[in-house]
Amino acid sequence: MTHHILSIDQGTTSSRAFLIDHDLNVKGEGQYEFPQIYPKPGWVEHNAEDIWGATLKAIHDCLAKSKIDPKNISAVGITNQRETTVLWNKKTGQPLGNAIVWQDRRTTEHCAELKKQGYEKKVHEKTGLVLDPYFSATKIEWMLKNNPEAKRLAEKGELAFGTIDSFLVWRLSGGKAHVTDATNASRTLLMNLKTLQWDSELLEIFNIPESILPKIVSCSEIYRITQDVPGLPDGIPIAGMAGDQQAALIGQACFAAGEAKCTYGTGSFILMNIGKEPKLSKHRLLTTLAYNINREITYAWEGSSFIAGAAVQWLRDGLKIIKKSSDVETLALQVPDSGEIVFVPALVGLGAPHWRPEARGVISGITRGTTAAHIARATLEGIAFSQYDILESMTKDLGRPLAILKVDGGASANNLLMQFQSDILQVSIQRPVMKETTVLGAAFLAGMAVGLWKNPEEIRKSWREEKQFTPKMSSAEVDAHVQRWQRAILKA
Repeated sequence: MTHHILSIDQGTTSSRAFLIDHDLNVKGEGQYEFPQIYPKPGWVEHNAEDIWGATLKAIHDCLAKSKIDPKNISAVGITNQRETTVLWNKKTGQPLGNAIVWQDRRTTEHCAELKKQGYEKKVHEKTGLVLDPYFSATKIEWMLKNNPEAKRLAEKGELAFGTIDSFLVWRLSGGKAHVTDATNASRTLLMNLKTLQWDSELLEIFNIPESILPKIVSCSEIYRITQDVPGLPDGIPIAGMAGDQQAALIGQACFAAGEAKCTYGTGSFILMNIGKEPKLSKHRLLTTLAYNINREITYAWEGSSFIAGAAVQWLRDGLKIIKKSSDVETLALQVPDSGEIVFVPALVGLGAPHWRPEARGVISGITRGTTAAHIARATLEGIAFSQYDILESMTKDLGRPLAILKVDGGASANNLLMQFQSDILQVSIQRPVMKETTVLGAAFLAGMAVGLWKNPEEIRKSWREEKQFTPKMSSAEVDAHVQRWQRAILKA
């Protein structure tokens, strides 16, 4: 019997499902988008039932396209948007209101107040994170304060919190498993990075009862089996789990300290493997858990930009200068450069290393000669410059420049963006054959738990490069670009 892994990639705008065999052949795939909800400026929500429904539809389409009997699925792996926060009733399994998405900024003022109270240093030392509305803790606190039913259920011990991985495992297991893996737990502001356990002092700071929290588990083990899932037989091991960026690090086979990857999705994220110790960044990067596999605990530095592909979606849906996202490269290539237009894509604030939730997008340098093509090109350059700021901080922490950056995600297919990224970073860019590295990472984790792959080294041997981009821009041109960027970002 041929063994297959069902890999679920639950993202910010869609749920996807892939069926992958041992040789990394994709035998089937499905994808369904779900609505984005914007109740107020800076607020972003999802309906958790929409997420579950989109996941089931994606699984259905994946299996239909593969024509493979679901009984031949050896395990299920999950990767997910990370900090997005869901509360649900433990007895009924029903969500309490909408999920608050990682992009949501409603707790900005509360984070500022906690900083004034002197909590940021302690939080950073314990979690490797900063006090920012990006993370789950202040989202949970807000939900408990503003939803009377949540508070009532919490007092009765009948309330469950989870990031999306937890919610999916709960549903896939028929409500039998309330767990989260350590990578997702490391994004809540509630887990101690050294012990990999919920920290009582942090729970007190954020006024969160421990009774609502899931059990923290490793990235690769059998958590439970499927039960009562439409379209799937009962009894499939649910066996691998990691937040999307950590899954991409695994899918890119970055298993040695100093290896790094950048994922271009709705936002963009650089993770660098830093080894076995949770070293804190001195340049406003996050320290996070990279993975916990077979009791091997590895950490990473992370820099995140909240807007990457979402900037291109804004050109499509807001400005309507392109019909589909993939049109942006064709439009941008109509001009030789951006005409000194600079776009700072701070549409929901600035992430690392700036951490300015109040910042907003800026387009500078507009003249009568500015065209839609210049705006498109400046958008791609703005995405690349967000990585420049992150990697500058990362190399300062590392003490040496990075030689190679592996890339993945939808926008990594854009050759113009990748070449500019290489130029502005002065770093070689490696793009893999399999660009869906988050999916691959989740599949590897589940497959290792059931013996389909033996260890990370076997995964490393399977990684293949599709294309490499090397710097071509002169240092004078790079300096001119960087100076324009630095002036523009001060206005954001």
